[in-house]
Amino acid sequence: MAKSEKAGGHKVSRRWDPLKNSASDKRRAEGVPKTPQTLSPTYRLAYTDTDFLLRPELQSVRLQLELMKVDMTLAELNIRSTIVIFGGARIPAPGAEAWAARNPAQRASLEGASHYYEEARKFARMCSDYARKSDFEEFVVVTGGGPGVMEAGNKGAAEVGAPTIGLNIVLPHEQSPNQFVTPELSFNFHYFAIRKMHFLKRAKAITVFPGGFGTLDELFEALTMIQTGRMERIPLILFGEAFWRRIVNFEALAEFGTIAPEDMDLISFAETADEGWRVVSDFYNIDG
Repeated sequence: MAKSEKAGGHKVSRRWDPLKNSASDKRRAEGVPKTPQTLSPTYRLAYTDTDFLLRPELQSVRLQLELMKVDMTLAELNIRSTIVIFGGARIPAPGAEAWAARNPAQRASLEGASHYYEEARKFARMCSDYARKSDFEEFVVVTGGGPGVMEAGNKGAAEVGAPTIGLNIVLPHEQSPNQFVTPELSFNFHYFAIRKMHFLKRAKAITVFPGGFGTLDELFEALTMIQTGRMERIPLILFGEAFWRRIVNFEALAEFGTIAPEDMDLISFAETADEGWRVVSDFYNIDG
């Protein structure tokens, strides 16, 4: 509720701040005398009671919180659209050791794929240079926040002084945010579904570099959303055509009839950052 007051002859509006009141109540509740009653878990304010919030019955509330936290933060920073960079956590930077390799063949493959790290980095720089024209309200680079290709994307954006988003998730391994994510835009998730929503709901383009199960999951989720019209048609660019055609026979799906032949048009291929950016700039007529 707003209350009007006069300040310097001008009418101003003072709003009730629920966050301030909630914080004050939290301090008051913590300052009461310690008795068996006040020490009981049932006495805790519901919104400060982690044990209560983690109950199975509160799952819908936790889902909503993960959705709202990112939405509210990005809205406050006027970030309206993103460029998504998906790709493998295990692909090393050029010259770095393939830490995830389990045998010589894997080491050779992963280290041979290190040029994708560099192309993701370059592509992120190009997107971020363009984002500067909108004062970083549009085309902000977002990744999964982890190592490998994700790190490369955040690094490229950070190198040109751009904000860059990391949507991390709690996993048994590979879950720590990389150092190039803007700290104020470093998020962490429990629910894969809500994380995917945040990847897609602001996306102006989706780029997918070689990766594993997680990357494939993200790719097919995005393709399905575009194919079914649940999100607008945007550029979806696969970097490394030979890799993708080796592991996914898209034409076989069309030939068999489980996708329409025109669904192949949803996909573009690129080898370099320049080629990837050309797909994006042509789609949005950026170069006039």
